[in-house]
Amino acid sequence: MVPAFKPLWEKLDHRYLNEVPGLKNPTSENIAAWIWKHLKPRLPQFVAVEVVEICMVWCVYRGE
Repeated sequence: MVPAFKPLWEKLDHRYLNEVPGLKNPTSENIAAWIWKHLKPRLPQFVAVEVVEICMVWCVYRGE
């Protein structure tokens, strides 16, 4: 795990995502955008976030 992601992981892992600030509608697309918003300022070389729900359902987010 990328060290910069660990604080975000701790906010998401085993949590009711509707209660995470900024994730009132926690779809995979919104979760990917939320992660991007929090990581991109700290990782300028960051190019994409991929959120996988199940093997056939996922989202790739590449910025705003």
